[in-house]
Amino acid sequence: MVKAVDNISFDIYKGETLGLVGESGCGKSTTGRTIIRLYNAADGEVIFNGENVHGKKSRSELKAFNRKMQMIFQDPYASLNPRMKVSDVIAEGIDIHGLAKSPQERMERVYSLLETVGLNREHANRYPHEFSGGQRQRIGIARALAVQPEFIIADEPISALDVSIQAQVVNLMKQLQKEKGLTYLFIAHDLSMVKYISDRIGVMYFGKLVELTTSDELYERPMHPYTQSLLSAIPLPDPESERARKRVSYNPSVHNYTETDDVQMREINSGHFVLCSEKEAWQLKKQYVK
Repeated sequence: MVKAVDNISFDIYKGETLGLVGESGCGKSTTGRTIIRLYNAADGEVIFNGENVHGKKSRSELKAFNRKMQMIFQDPYASLNPRMKVSDVIAEGIDIHGLAKSPQERMERVYSLLETVGLNREHANRYPHEFSGGQRQRIGIARALAVQPEFIIADEPISALDVSIQAQVVNLMKQLQKEKGLTYLFIAHDLSMVKYISDRIGVMYFGKLVELTTSDELYERPMHPYTQSLLSAIPLPDPESERARKRVSYNPSVHNYTETDDVQMREINSGHFVLCSEKEAWQLKKQYVK
């Protein structure tokens, strides 16, 4: 049986951004959607604030959980209801959780959220189709912030946007994190943008986590052959360097694992984990650890 995500384990610390990267179809979005319970986990646990997210929960417990964890979706065109005004899209969570005592307070919250994400209060009475992609993604961010969450899963939030708009949205997310003490799981396939926003980065391949370390360490010392392949694919802005850039292809058969090999995430250097066999771990330590 093929599993979309198989035997992956990682921690996300309060106040940090963990980037999750990998090629299309590797299981990044499935991981994010399973964490927030949009998909049910076939096995394993997701622990949030000491509680198993997928354990049996009452309706009130689920409601409290949904308020603490929110999601920003990949497609700003499909993730907003075209029949709802922007004010109602943003205020949906406020209504569900009873966070406003009056219609006036509800609208004031909506106006405040619109201004927080760089839009105007006049935008509240418009419909999603009247906005550009970047503006729609800002509305999606305002909707996620409306219930004052602790943890936000951003599922490729910039991949559908123009490059010039991508930087604006990422800078907004960094600013909001600083102001509100948010924790992010930032899912993407653009490695340069992930490096910019993330404290630590996890690399996924074929449903498995193959490497996990700090952002700087991953770029300076990529250890898994797949990570090296991903990094070699990043275009360089300098024409001469770009001409000399060597593209590394990843072939899983290089590992030559046997059934007796105990392949698991191993700590090669302090805080730097790689999916490897015991023999590979020994070779990596010899090569990279001084």
